Amino acid sequence: MVRRGLLGWISRVVVLLVLLCCAISVLYMLACTPRGDEEQLGLPRANGPTGKEGYQAVLQEREEQHRNYVSSLKRQIAQLKDELQGRSEQLRSGQDQASDPAGLRPGWSHHKAQADLLAFLRAQVDKAEVHSGVKLATEYAAVPFDSFTLQKVYQLETGLTRHPEEKPVRKDKRDELVEAIESALESLNSPGENSPNQRPYTASDFIEGIYRTERDKGTLYELTFRGDSKHEFRRLVLFRPFGPIIKVKKEKLNMANTLINVIVPLAKRVDKFRQFMQNFREMCIQQDGRIHLTVVYFGKEEMNEVKGILENTSKAANFRNFTFIQLNGEFSRGKGLDVGARFWKGSNVLLFFCDVDIYFTSEFLNTCRLNTQPGKKVFYPVLFSQYNPGIIYGHHDAVPPLEQQLVIKKETGFWRDFGFGMTCQYRSDFINIGGFDLDIKGWGGEDVHLYRKYLHSNLIVVRTPVRGLFHLWHEKRCMDELTPEQYKMCMQSKAMNEASHGQLGMLVFQHEIEAHLRKQKTSSKKT
Repeated sequence: MVRRGLLGWISRVVVLLVLLCCAISVLYMLACTPRGDEEQLGLPRANGPTGKEGYQAVLQEREEQHRNYVSSLKRQIAQLKDELQGRSEQLRSGQDQASDPAGLRPGWSHHKAQADLLAFLRAQVDKAEVHSGVKLATEYAAVPFDSFTLQKVYQLETGLTRHPEEKPVRKDKRDELVEAIESALESLNSPGENSPNQRPYTASDFIEGIYRTERDKGTLYELTFRGDSKHEFRRLVLFRPFGPIIKVKKEKLNMANTLINVIVPLAKRVDKFRQFMQNFREMCIQQDGRIHLTVVYFGKEEMNEVKGILENTSKAANFRNFTFIQLNGEFSRGKGLDVGARFWKGSNVLLFFCDVDIYFTSEFLNTCRLNTQPGKKVFYPVLFSQYNPGIIYGHHDAVPPLEQQLVIKKETGFWRDFGFGMTCQYRSDFINIGGFDLDIKGWGGEDVHLYRKYLHSNLIVVRTPVRGLFHLWHEKRCMDELTPEQYKMCMQSKAMNEASHGQLGMLVFQHEIEAHLRKQKTSSKKT
């Protein structure tokens, strides 16, 4: 009886809603129907008896009539909306009572909708690899991050019109990143999070951030701020699931005791190693101070020169945290790094696999620490690769000092997004994943193989362009001993390292350009 009465009442409400909708439709048709000619006011002609003043008076009168008419329609529509909303709430309440006549679950549908929304957001966050990694079939399925500071955005988007770094000139992109930073600052400065004596965080405390957008998930942000001490940082993870930004995680990180073991495989190349040690002494010994250096040297030729450079640096800078390992046989980058990583006898340590032609800043070392976590996260930075300075600056005599060359511009280099050799990962993760494939000899291939193994694991792989990591230009020689696939990779890398697309084009068409200049000179003389 109760259900029958409720259903009858609901049917009457539905009929009322239908009548209400019909009334709205009639009002809309009346409002949109144009008036007849006899109702429209005639405008006086400019040269008529009323003149210009009469023309303006009639215009003002018509404008006032339209304004009053529009206001009346708006009031009627607002009243109808309020009545329709009231009827809808009555209908919803009746449906809840009909489905739950005993009244055992008040507000059950509202709570269920909230629970469903939260479950959806959690699922989106999990897909975005916030808490754990997602196994990927190939390296092409990995979505890299873009990185940014308060001034610039560093992006991997390809195309001839793209720049490796740019100010966020697009308003939508600038507003998006500013909103993320402001949301993080609001969370950091919330009353429940800080003690009364806690200093307020400002935008000047923001160091850097990374973000990426996946079409079926949303945008993930990881923002790093300065902490209360030199080696302390605050990091916030935010997620925008194609809607308002939500806070996922907030953590305090202390990197004071996080040691980095820099492993460098080497064979000959004494001059490059001397240049590397100059950079290492300034950035690692003088500025950072939490570094161990492991050099794995192949062969005995020029070995004494390399050991002499190490010993001189040790004496001059009072630096004892280094290991020198000598191996026989031909050079194998994968083997050298593998031996260097396994040689470590202390507790779990953060490894940075590095080459002798790499330049890095002390800020990069902190980025290396912040983007790795044992058992959870490995870091594959995309470094900026320098073009041939002899081509860029026109002549070897015009090449500026190295520090002035390290500028991230389209004309000076490119993001080396095809390289996976420089990486930060904990020794425990490297051992558990199985290390390098030692069957790979010579140049290339071993880094991609290791990268794929991490993509197939449950670890989070962070890949993003880094502004403090540079690959210095050097002449590349592709040896005949390489396999056809390795040789092809080597030649492609050699071509990309020389100059930009436009600069290479000028070299290719140099003869045509010179011929054009000769013709111009000849014609000018005749004139």
